[in-house]
Amino acid sequence: MVKIITLNSRDEWLEERKKRIGSSDAAAVLGKSPHMTNAELWEIKTGTKEQKDISQEPYVQYGTEAEKYVRGLFDLSSDYIVKYEPNNLWLNDKYPFAHASLDGWLISKVGKWGVWECKTVNVVRSGQMQEWKEGVPTHYYIQCLHHLMVTEFSFCVLTALFRFRDDSLRMQSYMIERNEGDIEYLAQKEKEFYECVKKGKRPNLILNL
Repeated sequence: MVKIITLNSRDEWLEERKKRIGSSDAAAVLGKSPHMTNAELWEIKTGTKEQKDISQEPYVQYGTEAEKYVRGLFDLSSDYIVKYEPNNLWLNDKYPFAHASLDGWLISKVGKWGVWECKTVNVVRSGQMQEWKEGVPTHYYIQCLHHLMVTEFSFCVLTALFRFRDDSLRMQSYMIERNEGDIEYLAQKEKEFYECVKKGKRPNLILNL
């Protein structure tokens, strides 16, 4: 059974997120995160290492503030019904080790439900846009897979707001259809990782090559 709960405050929401694997953890579980290894994530989840607080970093604050405007623009320009609740947490009995916190959720004209994911991307190096021309970068794809796993929704739309060096902006959306094989693989790997957390057993290091 899938259910959504709404926490009373951001602090309560942050505490609840620590108890399970979230979408921002999923790429690290597979060794595909550009930010941390699976071993570093295990240290954070077991409490042997403190997670670095980046909430005050300018790029994080920009992304947090921009999200509501990007969601509003997407709502105005799309045919979906767009829903959102602050401090939301989605849970699924099939995956007790996981949760999903959504930037929004969608209902299509034919009644299909989907995830809406927002990304703000500071374009600071040449070639960075090439990654997006080829599709959603792998670690973001895995994040969307995790959302689809927990919610059991049919699709995910990832909307990226690109911010260039001259402060010009471009918004683009990417459709990600549900892929049962990829979701099954991710679910198994997350389950194995969570068992390592519960048993205090460090997982083998996966290098992001």
